Amino acid sequence: MLQQALNRPVLFLNDADAAGVAEVRWGAGRGVTGTVIMLTFGTGIGTALFVDGRLFPNTELGHMELRGMEAEKFASAHVRTAEKLGWPAWIERVNVYLEQMYALFWPDLFILGGAVSERFAEFAPLLRSRAEIRAAHFAGQAGVIGAALAAAASAAGV
Repeated sequence: MLQQALNRPVLFLNDADAAGVAEVRWGAGRGVTGTVIMLTFGTGIGTALFVDGRLFPNTELGHMELRGMEAEKFASAHVRTAEKLGWPAWIERVNVYLEQMYALFWPDLFILGGAVSERFAEFAPLLRSRAEIRAAHFAGQAGVIGAALAAAASAAGV
């Protein structure tokens, strides 16, 4: 309906998927083969799942059950702020989430994004995972960049 109303092509992409597109195409996941999971930490936990560069859209894995609640109610950046958690306490929760994600998908790489990724150097030494972990190259701007890349690819028929 929107395409008809605007008389132009329309593409829908959720925020974490858009961020993942930017990071896999040009950022922290560029050139990585295998399974890559983009995680955005903010009000919730956004997720984007890629296998060999191909997006599996709308995964919404921040809503999976973890310790009797939705994962994003346990380990989001919002929870860190609301509960006044320091880096060690918050990252311990993130590590529990990463462990569960690893058990389910065996990714080769986790990319951590959202505004918190701008402070990656402060908490990176506390992170634990059997998969490599990288900060999002485009930090909080990855979603905007990825949406533009997806729109350009759609317009080009790719």
